Amino acid sequence: MGKSLITPDKKLYGTATVGTKGQIVIPSDAREELDIKPGDRLYVMNAMHGAGVVLLKEEMLESFVEEIMAQVEVFRTLKQEKDKE
Repeated sequence: MGKSLITPDKKLYGTATVGTKGQIVIPSDAREELDIKPGDRLYVMNAMHGAGVVLLKEEMLESFVEEIMAQVEVFRTLKQEKDKE
């Protein structure tokens, strides 16, 4: 595909076809920009209620979980404030 498509906070790097063994090739633009190298471990998570997958580099898992937990805390606080009204 060449150039990545840019949205405010996401990029579409192209497509990947799932082979008969379930393997995919990550587009080279994505590998270069995201510093994905042979041997890196990627966690596979469901996305959009099962409509797709997210690949997350192992070393980013802790910060990803921390970010999610911070967002949960914000929503929890907002809900508590709304419930008090």
